[in-house]
Amino acid sequence: MTSTSVGMRCPECSKERTQVRTVRTLTGQPTLTYVLIGINVVVFLGTILSGAGAIRGGGGSLLFDAGAVNGPDVARGEVWRIVTAGFLHGGFFHLFLNMFGLYILGGILEPAIGRVRFALIYFVSLIAGSFGALLLSPDVNTVGASGAIFGLMGAAFVVMRSRGINPLESGLGLILGLNLLITFLNPGRISIGGHLGGLVGGALAALLLFSLRDRVRLPAAVPTALAVALGVLAFAGSIAVSLG
Repeated sequence: MTSTSVGMRCPECSKERTQVRTVRTLTGQPTLTYVLIGINVVVFLGTILSGAGAIRGGGGSLLFDAGAVNGPDVARGEVWRIVTAGFLHGGFFHLFLNMFGLYILGGILEPAIGRVRFALIYFVSLIAGSFGALLLSPDVNTVGASGAIFGLMGAAFVVMRSRGINPLESGLGLILGLNLLITFLNPGRISIGGHLGGLVGGALAALLLFSLRDRVRLPAAVPTALAVALGVLAFAGSIAVSLG
């Protein structure tokens, strides 16, 4: 027998190496997260090529002007802005902060909950962020993936609790609190409605997907359908507040 760090093992066994398995090796890489980051970067490069500044601003860019969300344009029928605004950014620093947040949260959430549910939470959060922005500041052009990022934070909070993990002990509560503080301290530069709308949308979508079935016996497809309905409701609400 040979002495090893895990006890006495036979000579043949002591030469073997045990493969370490993590969440990512068990469920796969966060591919969709990387795809979303790639789309945001490509769109940002497109805004620069069409007239935007790389450091600040986006006004003057054809992509920015055609995709930013605001009430008057949505009321005129340009409803695609509710989604496209979430892929536009007002400068490199804005893009970097959002993509860094997406990389961290997506790397944790996507392997843990699966690609489909991650995509659903992301887009529900994005649309809910546009709804919040239109509700609180309809006459201002709003862009950025911040609503979706806040939604992922809200979803991570719910998922942790559903799996018996205290989010406050993980550090997520502190991160979320700091981001909310920064949001409220910069009302002119940061969309409060976009951040709060995304946070609520992501948390509600996660509650439907992960907590509802623990309390009510439902077919597996029902929570997914309800989460989709939540996104449709946020989209319809965005149109309604723009027309109002």
